[in-house]
Amino acid sequence: MKLGAVTYNVLKDMDLETLIKKLEDAGFEAVELRTSHAHGVEPSLDAAGRARIRARFEKTKVRLLSYGSTCEFHSPDPAVRKKNVADGKAFIDLAHDTGAWGVKVRPNGFPKELTREQTIQNIGDCLKELGDYGAGKGVEIWMEVHGSQTQAPPVCAAIMKAAKHDSVGLCWNSNPGEVVNGSIKQSFDLLRPWVKSCHINELTNSYPWRELFGLLQKTGYERYTLMEVAESKEPERFMKYYRALWQELCRP
Repeated sequence: MKLGAVTYNVLKDMDLETLIKKLEDAGFEAVELRTSHAHGVEPSLDAAGRARIRARFEKTKVRLLSYGSTCEFHSPDPAVRKKNVADGKAFIDLAHDTGAWGVKVRPNGFPKELTREQTIQNIGDCLKELGDYGAGKGVEIWMEVHGSQTQAPPVCAAIMKAAKHDSVGLCWNSNPGEVVNGSIKQSFDLLRPWVKSCHINELTNSYPWRELFGLLQKTGYERYTLMEVAESKEPERFMKYYRALWQELCRP
């Protein structure tokens, strides 16, 4: 496994040069650039801007891993879903042009106008369309285990079955609801076939981190775990401590 970071929230107010320097200094290996943050890497970038971003990451050991979009597909309105799919495709184009591996999207609840089954199918259909588009550009789609109702592991598994696409997977999100009787194994075993990315948060809270790390290692996970935590007044110091604890949790 490798350690990276989501720009939400420790890095959210840093320009691109600053955040790359902070990641390099702290020994982080990858970054997921979340939309609307100060780095300014958005689908609105022109061809020259995209080439500049790609060239900058080619000069650092920090990998431009993914884009953290806020595209979501649970709306009962087909026009809203269509707009979010179009936005997702714009992020896929950006990922392709700048050399990123994935685009993170999310579910965000069940509207009262539709049955759960219909919403799950709608989300799956949108993900499949994005999967088809991304496959042609070498970009994966990672659905975050997210939303007050949709983050439930059985729901996420049902969405993955509805999407049924090799380029579509899950971003494990380290949610408290994944813990059953003190263990995440039940939730992990259900979702592991689709896990392509992993967000980790406060490594000092009560979440069973050592179990998660052990399960990831046992199942051959060789991708990235991405720090997604609250802001710090001392980001450089915090990130070095975070990496040290991450390394300890990686020990057998």
